[in-house]
Amino acid sequence: MLNQKSIFRPIETSGIGLHTGVPVNLTLKPAPPNTGYIFVRTDLDNFEIPASVEYISHCSYATTLLRKGVVLSTVEHILSALRGAGIDNCFIEVDSIEMPIMDGSAEMFLELIEKAEIIEQDAPRRFLHIKEKVEIEQGDRKMSVAPSDKYEIECLIDFPHPFIKQQTFHFELKNGSYGREIASARTFGFTTEIEMLRKANLALGGSLENAIVLTPDGMLNENPLRFTDEFVRHKILDIVGDFALLGMPILGKITAEKSGHSVHALMMSKLLKTESAWEIIESNS
Repeated sequence: MLNQKSIFRPIETSGIGLHTGVPVNLTLKPAPPNTGYIFVRTDLDNFEIPASVEYISHCSYATTLLRKGVVLSTVEHILSALRGAGIDNCFIEVDSIEMPIMDGSAEMFLELIEKAEIIEQDAPRRFLHIKEKVEIEQGDRKMSVAPSDKYEIECLIDFPHPFIKQQTFHFELKNGSYGREIASARTFGFTTEIEMLRKANLALGGSLENAIVLTPDGMLNENPLRFTDEFVRHKILDIVGDFALLGMPILGKITAEKSGHSVHALMMSKLLKTESAWEIIESNS
């Protein structure tokens, strides 16, 4: 039997928002069983935004949540780290409109969680058990969720860039695999997009310290890639983070082809509406 987990003690860090460029302080705090992940805007009288599909606002270049007019952006990396570490319940306190980007991966968040210590709680873990396949298509972007007895992700990306081209990766969430294979993969962007993003007031905090920046035939970063297929691994990091908005880990196989945050949101929404396709089970059932 698997029980739910939280962190043992509060822990804090700070950074800047990738898109806003604004300094932000972050504190992770223990939460009781069956809480899930709850974002707390400490700059707005501790206003709470549960990490839930129903609060997804928009997904251009990052996943943004909105509740009663209060916004919180770029939530996917911290959620990915929490899910990847096996945490079920956590309060995520933040004093700005965007999560800190750190180094563009989830590695620093994972280290933070490990420093706070992971504790087992007195309640069985709940899973979203997939019973039948649900799929969506958006042009050449495809995504499906299908039955499996484990949490696994198959991802394919295809970019006309010499460092990326076509990459595929199969990931199974188990026994520290997230820390070894996924957590350190950084977000990436293209110099050709930067001017457009800045004009839209996006990527204002972006730098070579928190992203892989690709030129038409290479990259601006002097440090080498962390994996030759770091790009597809980061896409899986994003999938784990976005799918954490379902409120519990899935028992199923996610297959993604050229997907992105907006496709993830559509997939989760369709899945939840297809009630015959899933059931909530406890780890002892």
